[in-house]
Amino acid sequence: MKTSKGFTLIEMVIVVAIILIIMAIAVPSFLQSRIAANESAAAATIRTLNSAQVSYNSAYPTMGYASTLSSLGGTCTGSTVPTSTSACLIDQDLQTGTRSGYSYVVTNVSGTPAGSYNVIGAPVMKGYSGNRSFCSYDDAVVRVSMSTITTCDGTIPSQQ
Repeated sequence: MKTSKGFTLIEMVIVVAIILIIMAIAVPSFLQSRIAANESAAAATIRTLNSAQVSYNSAYPTMGYASTLSSLGGTCTGSTVPTSTSACLIDQDLQTGTRSGYSYVVTNVSGTPAGSYNVIGAPVMKGYSGNRSFCSYDDAVVRVSMSTITTCDGTIPSQQ
């Protein structure tokens, strides 16, 4: 009698079906975990930008708050002297305005010297990279909203 080595087609189909069922259960959990991680990173980035704004305002009191992310960043090496247009307070990745599935912008910088600002972080792809938007202004309180934020003021509830 002849014996064959290997798997039958039915056995292979059953194994593939089991793998697909496991993936159907695991992938949505993975996506939710990534969204939660991106949102946590976005809130931390807003805090970082608030700290950078306070440092910038202290270092350059005649300028006030920075009006752009590039003013807070810059090409910073060991011999670079920070200036008001390149303060070296945030890294080069963040000064581009995008990090961990979120887009960041500094808006509503007003006055001479600038006495106020808004920092807004919104998901690049809502529902995929994040669900919530984050913002803060010169009171340095991080606020969160389920809708897209265009300006940050006291009407948006604080993140607890």
